[in-house]
This record gives sequence, structure tokens and C-alpha cells, in this order.
Amino acid sequence: MTPAPGSRTSAVMLLLRGGLVVDPSIGFEGEADVLIGDGTARIVSQPPEGVATRDVSGCWIVPGLVDLRAHLREPGEEPKEDLASGLAAAAAGGFTTVCAMPGTRPVNDNPAVTEALLGRAATLRGARLLPFGCITEGMRGETLTEMAGLRAAGAVGVTDDHRPIDDTGLLRRALEYAHTFGLLLMQHCEDRGLSRGAQVHEGAVACRLGLAGAPREAEEAAVARDLRVAALTGAPLHIAHVSSGGTVALLADAKARGVAVTADVTPHHLSFTDEAVRGFDTNAKVLPPLREAQDREALRAGLQDGTLDCVATDHAPHTPLDKRRAFDAAAPGVVGLELAVPSLLALVREGTLSRQRWVEASAMAPARLVGLTPGLASGDVAVIDPDFEWTVSEQTLRSKSHNTPLLGRRVRGAARLTFVGGEAVFDREESGP
Repeated sequence: MTPAPGSRTSAVMLLLRGGLVVDPSIGFEGEADVLIGDGTARIVSQPPEGVATRDVSGCWIVPGLVDLRAHLREPGEEPKEDLASGLAAAAAGGFTTVCAMPGTRPVNDNPAVTEALLGRAATLRGARLLPFGCITEGMRGETLTEMAGLRAAGAVGVTDDHRPIDDTGLLRRALEYAHTFGLLLMQHCEDRGLSRGAQVHEGAVACRLGLAGAPREAEEAAVARDLRVAALTGAPLHIAHVSSGGTVALLADAKARGVAVTADVTPHHLSFTDEAVRGFDTNAKVLPPLREAQDREALRAGLQDGTLDCVATDHAPHTPLDKRRAFDAAAPGVVGLELAVPSLLALVREGTLSRQRWVEASAMAPARLVGLTPGLASGDVAVIDPDFEWTVSEQTLRSKSHNTPLLGRRVRGAARLTFVGGEAVFDREESGP
């Protein structure tokens, strides 16, 4: 396979000794030594002499994590995040590849923006960047973009970000064109007629706070329609940030019928419910909204059994000015690149999510969806310390923004080392907690 844009190679060799290796690509889980360098990584029984060694006892050595959905804000909103800070935060979170959403200023609806993003990312140390282009020009939902040009420039998929394609005929053509050019079409599913004016999930918490709510049917109705269109075209469809238990059931049924659909879920929808917005905490305001405990449990079960294919952070950095406002005026979104590991490992520790399934959903499945070869042999490696405890704060987060309901909390689990194409792009011993 041709190396992805922004991939790196290195002749410097490093032996990781004493870690627990989990690599589903070769069906291996067990303690082993891993030799990294020269663009690859491999398990070795007798390492060559004179190689630098790093003791990673107690850590997990896994394929690099891949994030399908992150808002890196460049160009246009660099005070919130830019490529340098976003890719550095991703590497600190164990991510070796990040897919950048196109809702920038200007939006990424043409090859020139795609090429500029990749050119800038190639100069930075951190995770690899893979851009998504827009489905429609200006994300206005009217005219399809030149998908062939976006693909040629380096885009791996198309999406109109947080804006659903409301026109069913346009969605059909978009799916057909995206499939023709080998692009993953990612859809935010929302019936905006049902969710108009909503701030939170429609339920008891919304009633108590006096806030307009969006029923889970706003997502489910849109997903049901999109699944029908995907079945009609036979083209692959990816559903972003599933939030409803009803959506999980729809996806399970569609997959059983052979519909080519995949879906992701965010760490925050797996971790929190709408109770998190009590006290009008704008750091818990997200799109789609956090829903009820029954939804969260269905999402967890759907991730474990594979109905939900993967985890995506939906990293959405905002400045304090965006968040410290009246609830209905505050921007939706949370940061997630550095918090996915502790959030998901909490589920692994409690037995809700198996370790193998966490690796599959965080690394293997998203890599396949964007055309990467998953597994340690790619040289994309994360060394995860499952017991590292740290406090989420403005000082410990490398993202420019700190909007998360976890702010100030003690969490457990973090990346110790991250390698992209065999090259170290993050070392916690060098950079601090």
C-alpha cells in the first residue's frame, strides 16, 4: 500500500520490552518484546544487539489509535485549535491518525483546501492527518462537490459535518458518487424538524431545567431513512456519533439484512447521560445530545457486540467565551483526543468492554474504513499505561481548548509512547504528565 499523506519512516530502532502486546491483525495477545523502527514494528524473540531499549512493563502495546472524526479548526478558528496543537494532542492521546472534519473557514469543499491541510500537516510532529471533504459545496446541502478532485488531492471521505443531507435524492447521488471514487460517506443523522431549537435530550432533565429538548426519534427517523437509501444504492454509509438505543437496534437490523453500513460512538456518549447537564453545565452540551441511561447502556452493548463498529472522539474544541454563556447560546462540543483512552479503559476495567474489542474499535476498524493497513506492522504503535493516573486540567491537556465535563477530575489511563510509521511522535517522559 502507498504510504498515507503525512506518514513517516525512521531508521532508528527501539526495543519495547516487557509490555502486553495486543495485535488483532495477527491474532496475538501476550507479553512480548516489540522492535520498532525503519517504518515498521514487529514482535521479536531475540532482539539484535546494541539496540536502545525501553522498559514498558505494565503497559499495553497496541496498534495506533485512529480517530474518524475530529474538528481541528484550521483554517479559520485557530484560537480554538490548530493543526499543530490538535495533532500533538492526538499523539498524546495514543492516536496515530486523525481524520479532520471539513467544517472549517473556509470549508474543505475543494482540492486546494485539502492540499493545503496536508501540506501543513506534513511539517508537524504528531499524529498523521487524513482530511474529509464536504459532500456539498459550502456544506449548503444543494450541489455535490467534485468528489474525484477531493479524492485525488488526498481526501479519504466526505461529510457535511454536523449538517445532515436532508434531500433524499441528493443523498442517493452522494452515496453513489462517493462509492465510485472510493470515499467514505459519513452522515450526521438528524431530523431537524424534530430537533429544531433543542439544547439537550428531550426528557425529565430538560423539563426540570426548562430547556428545549430533542427526542431520540430525531436521530432514529433520520437513520431509518438513510439506511433505506444505502440499501437502495448498495453503497457504503457511515453513521456518525450514534446516541440513541433505538439507532443501535436499527443498525443491527440493517446489518442483518446485508446493508453496507458502519457506525461510530463517542467516548462521551458512552460515559455520560443527560444528567451531566444539571446545573446548566455547558461543558456537557454536545450534538447529538447526551441521552438517558437506557441509551448509554445500549450504546455500550452495541459497541461490545460490534453493532457499533468503532469509537470516534468528535473532538470539538471551544474557547471559554464559547462555553461560558447562557446555555442556549453556548456552543456544543467537547474535547476528546486526550480523554478517549481513560474514558474507554474505565469500561474495560468494569468489564463492559473487553480489551480486544477496545483495540478493534479504537484502532483496527477505523483504520480499515479510511484505507489504512491496521496492525503493528504498519509502524503505527501506541504504548498505553492503563494505570497512569492524572488530573484533567488546563495544564495537562495539550489541546488549546479545555471544554470537557471531565475538567478537574482524576482519571486513569494514558499513552506513554506513540509512534507513526516507526517514528516516535510522543514520549510522556519527555513532555511531562
